[in-house]
Amino acid sequence: MANNAQAEELRDLSDADLLKDLDETYRQLFTARLQLSTRQLANTSLQRKVRRRIARIKTIQRERELVALHQAATESES
Repeated sequence: MANNAQAEELRDLSDADLLKDLDETYRQLFTARLQLSTRQLANTSLQRKVRRRIARIKTIQRERELVALHQAATESES
């Protein structure tokens, strides 16, 4: 249920905000990997959560891309 709430929260963002969030999330992943390798990361599940957030963001971006392509195709048929 929390995953759906996170996805809905991301769907409410604009394309620019989504890109910015994706960039920040990649930075979080890098930091988590670095901390894990230097044994400074206490929460080992953080990496998995961050990777899943990246996947959610990319999925939403792809959904929007497909909607735009579909709209363009239906407009050209008319």
